Amino acid sequence: MKVKANGLQIEVDDSGADGSQNERPVVLLIMGLGMQLIGWPDYFVQPLVDAGFRVIRHDNRDIGLSQGFEHTGQRSIVWQSIRQKIGLRVQSAYSLQDMANDALGVLDALGVQKAHIVGASMGGMIAQRVAATAPQRVLSLTSIMSSSGARGLPGPRPEVARGLFSRPTSRDEDALVDFSVKFVNLIGSPAYPNEPAALARRVRTGIRRAYRPDGLVRQMLAIGADNQRPTVLANIKSPTLVIHGDADKLVPIECGHDTARRIPGSRFVSVPGMGHDLSPKLSDVLMGHIIPFLRGPA
Repeated sequence: MKVKANGLQIEVDDSGADGSQNERPVVLLIMGLGMQLIGWPDYFVQPLVDAGFRVIRHDNRDIGLSQGFEHTGQRSIVWQSIRQKIGLRVQSAYSLQDMANDALGVLDALGVQKAHIVGASMGGMIAQRVAATAPQRVLSLTSIMSSSGARGLPGPRPEVARGLFSRPTSRDEDALVDFSVKFVNLIGSPAYPNEPAALARRVRTGIRRAYRPDGLVRQMLAIGADNQRPTVLANIKSPTLVIHGDADKLVPIECGHDTARRIPGSRFVSVPGMGHDLSPKLSDVLMGHIIPFLRGPA
């Protein structure tokens, strides 16, 4: 369903609401760069629902079925990368704070006052912004395979950077599926590999739902422009769990360590053999950390 959030039409999925006065505690899931709400697969969502939570997912602006920003045009990511390297600010159509306000707008539209905020990759960055700027709305923060964005942190491995900036050879559906599957396998978790046919089906479902590469570029520029987040993280007061894999080739584990160091009182969990994905078996491992954290002290 679509809701009006922060002045935009945002696509939302709402699972586990029981309709009673004793509403279940809410978990808001925020997905990463270029990923749709179905990037949080059902095998990730259902354990949270079974554990007694209401789970809300949404397509970030410019991706999936949410409102786009085609009217802003497209800036050259190469030129913006050069600006960043020489110390100039990256120019972007919108900011990660705007996207954090979208997430808060989703909660407003659904009448939710407070929620546990869980974000993966860029979604973790947005979740950090939510926790830092709207602490009264946040029951807890879980930042997965994300980063503080501080200068000097390691970036993607060269082969991953090449894959991130490459493009499919055509817009034929099979070519798009093949391209995306190869990239997921490149950054995936060596200890928790995806089953090939199931991964291809998930990728194909996503492409058929929406394919918006220009939105991905605009989101990438929003990440590059967010150069103040490292200092903002000290303002987070919510209980915080930072999870990162030691085999992450896209956002190296040093980024997770830095995030945890900057958030007072946070807890850091390193997952051996985890890369930059949410494969089924890895999801089971993550739930073993996330659900007890969301429930709080016994």
